[in-house]
Amino acid sequence: MSRKKKNSDGSALGIAILALVGVLAMVPKAIWLGIAGLAVVGVVAYVYLSRRASGARQAPPSLDPYQQQAARREETAQSSRHAATSRRLVGEPSSNSGQLLPAFDARVSSKTLAPLAPVARWLPMSEGFTIAGRDSRGNISVPAGFVYFGTALPTRHGDADPCLIDPTKPITANGDFTQRQTNYWPTYSEVSPSARRAYLNWLADGRSDPRADIGYVFLYFYGLERRAIVDAQKDSQASSDLPAIAAELRRLLSIYGTQSGSFSRYAGELLDWVELVEHPAKIYLSELPTFSQSYELPVYIRLGLGQAAIDGAPIPAKFALGWARAEPNVPFRTPAVRCPDQFEKLFIQKYASLHGKGMVLPRNRTKLKFVYRPASSGFRGVEEIKLTFGDIPDVSVLTGPIQKLRDVVEATTKELEAYSRYLGKNPTGGATLDALLQLPASLWPDSARAVLEGLSQRMGSGMVTMAFQDLLRDLDAKTSPTREKVAGLARALESMNIGLEPDVLAGAKLPKAEDKIVLFATDPGEPSSRGDPVYQTALLTVQLASAVAAADGEFSVTEMGHLRTSIQSWAHLTANQKKRLLAQLRLLMSAPASLISLKKKLEPLSKAAREAIALFMMGVAHCDEVLHPQEIKLLEKAYRALGLDPGKVIADLHELGAGSVTHDASPTKAPSESIQLDAARLNQLRKETEKVSALLATIFDDANGGVTDAQPPDDEESTDTVPEFAGILGLDEAHSALARMLLSRPLWSRAELQDVSADLELMLDGALERINDASFEAHDTALAEGDDPVEVNQEVLEKIAA
Repeated sequence: MSRKKKNSDGSALGIAILALVGVLAMVPKAIWLGIAGLAVVGVVAYVYLSRRASGARQAPPSLDPYQQQAARREETAQSSRHAATSRRLVGEPSSNSGQLLPAFDARVSSKTLAPLAPVARWLPMSEGFTIAGRDSRGNISVPAGFVYFGTALPTRHGDADPCLIDPTKPITANGDFTQRQTNYWPTYSEVSPSARRAYLNWLADGRSDPRADIGYVFLYFYGLERRAIVDAQKDSQASSDLPAIAAELRRLLSIYGTQSGSFSRYAGELLDWVELVEHPAKIYLSELPTFSQSYELPVYIRLGLGQAAIDGAPIPAKFALGWARAEPNVPFRTPAVRCPDQFEKLFIQKYASLHGKGMVLPRNRTKLKFVYRPASSGFRGVEEIKLTFGDIPDVSVLTGPIQKLRDVVEATTKELEAYSRYLGKNPTGGATLDALLQLPASLWPDSARAVLEGLSQRMGSGMVTMAFQDLLRDLDAKTSPTREKVAGLARALESMNIGLEPDVLAGAKLPKAEDKIVLFATDPGEPSSRGDPVYQTALLTVQLASAVAAADGEFSVTEMGHLRTSIQSWAHLTANQKKRLLAQLRLLMSAPASLISLKKKLEPLSKAAREAIALFMMGVAHCDEVLHPQEIKLLEKAYRALGLDPGKVIADLHELGAGSVTHDASPTKAPSESIQLDAARLNQLRKETEKVSALLATIFDDANGGVTDAQPPDDEESTDTVPEFAGILGLDEAHSALARMLLSRPLWSRAELQDVSADLELMLDGALERINDASFEAHDTALAEGDDPVEVNQEVLEKIAA
């Protein structure tokens, strides 16, 4: 029974096989060929994937034993590291510094991360590496690290990080890093073997050759970027590398920042990030690091300014100087660049004189936020890497404080123009007295300043008369004085609140070495007003009066006192103007002015002013109760110089109360023939001259502008003119500020931009339209698109940065 069943089953199987063969025989030949092709493709794919997986699990033969051990350790820790990396890349907060961690877009799924843990490590600067070429001649040793080295360093998408130096990739025996061999976003594993060799040569050569193509600099930069942005958030060792990374970024910027606007922007932003991760609580009280010039103010400085605004604290002078140097809206002219040390000292002095302890900034509506825009394609797909700072405002959007900063910079620059021009002609002569005479005395060395401080102590609040050569000897002058040198000395003395007569800055005759000069104390803070027509008229009056007073051969104490009293009574003059007139009067006692030299200065005055001066001189002439014939004759000459009728002298004397006067102009008459004034009428006479002084004050107030500052121009006119405001895209200051803010990040909410435009007193929609019009005109594309959110065109950013 069982045997029969077995035979029956065998027959059925045979029939089935024959049927199957029959069916297969009916299949067309073309179908069989297609099936065979698919089978071959499957076998090849299986072999390739098996080998790739095997290669990922084994260290390459070219790695040294240490690297092979590191690869095995990495393989063992694969799962735990993969999980940790996944959590951190999606923005898991830190308990220590939550808001300062990079907030990656949390919507990016961790499933997009690489399935394998990195089989590479970060080499410190002290550790180099060697890569074997195709033959012994192709080997290369790089003495310093600061790069990622190994066979696998995946991005979140699973592909190789562009920065990774993979020793298994082939290199040529030679490579020229001065030649461009990379695309805009280079990747080490994808560039040509020749480009890899060129990059390694640049690394081995010290990474400092300014001729290097910027693509190789970016490859190196990608590693610094990953170390600072990704690794430092999860690795304490990487975090400790941040100061060294900051130093390396500054070094690279000093070499390549001016060669590539794109690199300058990316490296500057990474430097901002590194500095901000662990920033001081009050940045404005700390010393500022150095920043390269960019089209926008570094976020580190903006944070310090915002902290000061929140605290209501003044901005210290040194912080303001660092702000000015980095502020794109504050131009620095040649003197500021050529004389950096003197500029810094003088800026601090000017800033203190204008703003005391410092500017206090308002708390505006725009909030500070830093969105980092990575350079490496390894960050592709990460929508936002940002730092936020709570309620700290971004005061850099305000134009008012920037204008105040510009004013300080320009005032400082102006005082350094003469010294800068001197250095331009004499590059090695900056320490000579001739050079120092071009500087404010506050910037002189201690030995020279001690001489001037000694003079200040001698004069107190008064004045000192001395020979000009004595002053030059005290200052150790080696060469004969020229107008330019004496003018420099006068400017230096003024900066120490010391006035000099004769006033060479107003065109006075240059004193000879043996001539007397007068140094007098001036009040600080009062601007120079020597060119004021009112002052010039008063000066002419004193000079004419001194000539009249000295006509009898003696400038009496009474006459001197009368002039001093008159000068001090002129309320229309400033305190320093009066002091300068009194110092001029001291010189005029020994060397009265010449009528001939004064005549041209008198011509522009109105007739009323000239008549008032004539009456004033009349009072001076007989204030000593005696009118000598010489004085009467000089009065006639003075009238003639004033364009008045000299025959009116006697009549005007009667009008002033001189009593009975006999006119005898002969200078040889005996003193007994001089005119005696009625002593009883002397008090009345003085009252009349006081009325004349008051009349002069009125005339001075109404004096025309015909008398101008006689200060001669410098021998060399400055070609470094004050630059006008140069806004971004040719826009005015307010719209330029809004455009700069837009460019600081790729995406803005409408509410954020409403705050910015409100701070700038602009209507948002109209301002955006104007900015876009300017962008179309300059770059044929809009800068901002959309309504809410507003998206910033990165193409325009790249063009502006370049």
